[in-house]
Amino acid sequence: MAKQKTAANRKKFLADLREHLLEMKSKLHEEIDSELKAEREGAKDEGMDTYDLASEERDREINFILSDRERMKVKQIDEALSRIEEGAYGVCESCGLEIAEERLKAMPFTRLCRDCQQDQEREARSQRRFDDERNTYRKLGSTDADEDNL
Repeated sequence: MAKQKTAANRKKFLADLREHLLEMKSKLHEEIDSELKAEREGAKDEGMDTYDLASEERDREINFILSDRERMKVKQIDEALSRIEEGAYGVCESCGLEIAEERLKAMPFTRLCRDCQQDQEREARSQRRFDDERNTYRKLGSTDADEDNL
């Protein structure tokens, strides 16, 4: 009986998260459409001086970066929805254990449990530190002549 209740609770939890993911996706699409519309309307650069044009270009670059992030988020949401359909949602791709419901509520498109995510972040920081040290060592140990020979 307890197992059936747990399975029913899990099914409802997944249905609720699926609905939440669909809402997030819809809002992101609305934001992207709104930004594209505003950009098209703002593309009229008649009577703008050099500074205005440069500012406009910078704003366009920032918007491109932001919309790229939004597109990535939509992709992550789509992948999470696919995992729900396949029955693989909520399982850590690294260790295979169930991801805590609290984590899934906070980050519904996550692929890793908290511990595996922390391990991955720690490893990435360590790799960045190693790369930074290696690059610093190369800069300190090289001369202009060495740079030309590379």
